[in-house]
Amino acid sequence: MKASDLDTKFDNGENIIKDLDLKKGKRVLHEQRRVNVDFPEWMIKSLDKEAGRLGVTRQSIIKVWLAEKLEASSHRKTG
Repeated sequence: MKASDLDTKFDNGENIIKDLDLKKGKRVLHEQRRVNVDFPEWMIKSLDKEAGRLGVTRQSIIKVWLAEKLEASSHRKTG
């Protein structure tokens, strides 16, 4: 199917899911890479306390906080 045909179906509100190969789909810039970071004990305890309060993992809270900080920093530079 041509891209223009897919665009037309989408624009007309038709269901295009059956026309997509979702097994090959990738989220650009969302590939995972492992990094190791050393934190002082007090910081780990604070992270664990906040993560427990929110019902999420330590890793999740670190990712969310870093993403928020990076996004805010990005907006300051472009704004």
